Amino acid sequence: MPNGSCVCGAITYEVRGPLRPVIACHCQQCRKTSGHHVAATSARREDVTITGTPTWYASSPAARRGFCGTCGSQLFWDGPGVNLSIFAGTLDDASGLALAGHIFCADKGDYYEIADGTPQAPADDPNMTTQVL
Repeated sequence: MPNGSCVCGAITYEVRGPLRPVIACHCQQCRKTSGHHVAATSARREDVTITGTPTWYASSPAARRGFCGTCGSQLFWDGPGVNLSIFAGTLDDASGLALAGHIFCADKGDYYEIADGTPQAPADDPNMTTQVL
């Protein structure tokens, strides 16, 4: 089972089901909250057990972001649908996951290029973001 945590260990999580491949999000909110872009996987919300209490920030009327109130680690993006997005860098062990594509590429920073050959969507792409293997 994949496990993850924040930097200080105050929040941990366990996933008891499959994870979606990693998708990079280049939207303005992800860039501003992370300082670059976000790489996230996801799992069915019911398959994720969180220990500790994340601080939740309502980043839009439809979504919130979960982070550790002690160390500031970004952990989750929780929006519509059955999945909870999990920031891939917070996984504790090798996940076997791979980057499968990029979303909100029209919003990406002008200081970098996306040249890894994976699919790119100008905005959201439900086929990439809701896929769970």
